[in-house]
Amino acid sequence: MYRWVGKVAVVTGSSSGIGAATAKALVKAGMVVVGLARRVERVEALKLELKQADRDRLHAIKCDVSKEENILETFKLVEEKFGGVDVLINNAGILRETKLIEAETEKVREVIDTNVMGLVLCSREAFKSMKKRSVDGHIVHINSIAGHMVPNFPNLNIYPASKFAVTAITETMRHELRTEGTKVKVTSISPGSVNTEIMPADVAATGMPLLESDDIAEAVLYVVGTPPRVQVHELTIKPIGEMI
Repeated sequence: MYRWVGKVAVVTGSSSGIGAATAKALVKAGMVVVGLARRVERVEALKLELKQADRDRLHAIKCDVSKEENILETFKLVEEKFGGVDVLINNAGILRETKLIEAETEKVREVIDTNVMGLVLCSREAFKSMKKRSVDGHIVHINSIAGHMVPNFPNLNIYPASKFAVTAITETMRHELRTEGTKVKVTSISPGSVNTEIMPADVAATGMPLLESDDIAEAVLYVVGTPPRVQVHELTIKPIGEMI
């Protein structure tokens, strides 16, 4: 991670779970981290979990990635205040528990707007920043094993489809970044079940093995810390004993 010391990382959905753990891990690795979240006060509170010397490198910006105008304003602010984006961690994601065949339109749209459109638009704005400054940056999508197979869990709604989209988007971006002649990397990290707020209560109640958010944050450090010649396309992480 030494080449990223002092560089700027943007982490979406950084108020809790994987996003919060990743924001803290990147700060501890020496990066300047801009945490985006709707619950911005939670990102501010993360500073109390850091050493005094690290706190000044964590910054919070209120942003709802399901709204394009929020994204555009936020990335403009990041450029003005911090100079631009070097690493983007697309972590923001939601799950609305309901049957797909009975789902309210708004619940379906919320998932797509956050998990798919938010990821695409944040990636677009981050790449603009990287290209403008000739930075060999890195875009990381926090995907899911549900982006590669559909778990037989009730009420996942359109969530697996949104994550399948992330898998396809990652490969599309990889091809586009190559043909653009850049050395910007893109990586999909697909965790199995993780002990976070998004975990459905009925699934958590089964007692199935769970990963912790810190496990995924360590994976982010690994893929971002690879040498310039190495690009991890897909990293799948499962807890020991998971049957999915």
